[in-house]
Amino acid sequence: MPKTIREINEKIKRGEAVVVTAEEIIDIAEEKGVKKAAQEVDVVTTATFGPMCSSGAYLNIGHSKPRIKLGGGRAYLNDVPVYTGFAAVDILIGANALPDDDPRNKIHPGEFSYGGGHVIEELVAGKDLKLTATAYGTDCYPRKKLETWINIKDLNETVLFNPRNAYQNYNVAVNLSDRVIYTYMGILKPKLGNANYCSAGQLSPLLNDPYYKTIGIGTRIFLGGGVGYVAWQGTQHNPTAPRTPNGVPRAGAGTLAVMGDLKKMSPEWLKGTTMTGYGTTLTVGIGIPIPILDEEILTYTTVKDEDIYAQVIDYSLAYPEFEPGSLGEVSYRELKSGRILVQGKEVPTGSLSSYARAKEIADILKNWIKRDKFLLTEPVQSLPSADSGLTFKPLKERPLE
Repeated sequence: MPKTIREINEKIKRGEAVVVTAEEIIDIAEEKGVKKAAQEVDVVTTATFGPMCSSGAYLNIGHSKPRIKLGGGRAYLNDVPVYTGFAAVDILIGANALPDDDPRNKIHPGEFSYGGGHVIEELVAGKDLKLTATAYGTDCYPRKKLETWINIKDLNETVLFNPRNAYQNYNVAVNLSDRVIYTYMGILKPKLGNANYCSAGQLSPLLNDPYYKTIGIGTRIFLGGGVGYVAWQGTQHNPTAPRTPNGVPRAGAGTLAVMGDLKKMSPEWLKGTTMTGYGTTLTVGIGIPIPILDEEILTYTTVKDEDIYAQVIDYSLAYPEFEPGSLGEVSYRELKSGRILVQGKEVPTGSLSSYARAKEIADILKNWIKRDKFLLTEPVQSLPSADSGLTFKPLKERPLE
């Protein structure tokens, strides 16, 4: 008999809910069968921990005396530029932001030792950050310069807002050229010297809910060590990606826009990250509970690494030139074995995301729910599915006249 989220929450409050991780449910379903497992299990926790470039934070710093209007001016946190265009004292810092004097890739490969992702980690860690700003001055906001230290505990609002996280599957990156290349998928050695991937596979949230049956706008989640929410579908959300018979996308598909209170998060689960030759980013920990409402949803959560396939893409030419085509398809079981076969060659693999840390998050979320510290939410709106008409389209370039 189908369950409801309300019924599951009542069981959580009574301490009676059966909660397991996406790794544990595989063995349970094999032992007891899908029907019985769906009756007994109430929640399956999923997780991922990896670099997620489309991440950032918006802050309200409060008004100075005299007042200053940062909007239209320039501002920096620890010499990393922040966006000021929202209002007088609302600022936004992105994970990819770099100091003005960073040499970037002028000396290739660039080191990118410090950027927006590192600022966010230090902010969450409670460190003092240097805020410097200049403004043009108005009658109501006369101040033109501000130099001060700020700390997260003194700020009004500090919100992590990530427009694109928790990708539903992704490419496996290789390099067919005869030179080392530096990418957001890490350093790729020449002539198929290595293959990098970035997903928790069978633990990953959207791979356990391939058709977005339970994860939607308003879903409460583990975010950066605290509680967050799914705010919208993420940018580049592409539900029309080709799928296997069990619904798993065979390439990058769904994404999530997520947000939460930075003051309740932890630097353990938000890490400023350097990608040599590419830039800076933020490694983010996300955990999402899946309510087991019926057998169909339970079946999706039993997905295994051997059921999940990713495309092998050449990042030396095909990816940068936006050319279609794949060098082949490999399972996450193969990827996690340490070697895959590409064009007849054995290629060593490496993961940019941490499966071990994802397991930690899934366990933490499981314990929160079992101890009645985390209730589930009913999504207010589903994520766009394949029949929604939404797809990811490339830029349509039009010459300037």
